Amino acid sequence: MYPLPDEADFCHLYLLRHGATPNNELIPPRIQGQTSNDGLSARGIQQATVTSKLLASFPISAVYASPLRRAHETAATIADVHQLEVIDVDALTECDVGDWGGMTWPEIAANQPERYRQFQEDPATHGYAGGENLRQLVDRVAPAFQRIMQENLGRTVVAVAHNVVNRAFLASLLGVPPARGRSIYQDNCGINVIRYKKDGPAKVLIVNSALHLRSEVLHG
Repeated sequence: MYPLPDEADFCHLYLLRHGATPNNELIPPRIQGQTSNDGLSARGIQQATVTSKLLASFPISAVYASPLRRAHETAATIADVHQLEVIDVDALTECDVGDWGGMTWPEIAANQPERYRQFQEDPATHGYAGGENLRQLVDRVAPAFQRIMQENLGRTVVAVAHNVVNRAFLASLLGVPPARGRSIYQDNCGINVIRYKKDGPAKVLIVNSALHLRSEVLHG
């Protein structure tokens, strides 16, 4: 991956998932949603640091983030290299997972099999129990990303959000049904590149670039 040129009628958005948290590292991981507000784990800090070094030579003009700690801390690591302040955007907060916050998928499948089946078949209609469905999520996050890109024509910017937020937004741009959007894998600190043209559609150029995370510092 290389820096993209700034062009007056275009915005290049580098969309990241936050670095790893203790919940992400559990086997199986626990669903975090909005209720868990832990910071990064030691591994997550390493991931954010490696990513900030990769982006150090890029012409980053602004760094946006979900206000949850895991996203803000990741964004701050990147912003510091560019002597920028993180701009928190409430609409980029992770999906409201309702009653399933803190649970694992095997626990949900065992204890709420019918609700689990409905979610797996049609998460755009049958969302997280007591929380948002994926249609509601896209309706929340898409205007926020659109506004960020429209306000930054001629610039390259970073936004750090979350697994479900990123997958749902990318699926909407790619024309992928919400149920299949879960196949759009998002590594912790994986980078997606979106190119937005003034008065035109946004195009996804890169999905989940993560080669920078395959280093000895993360696997030694």
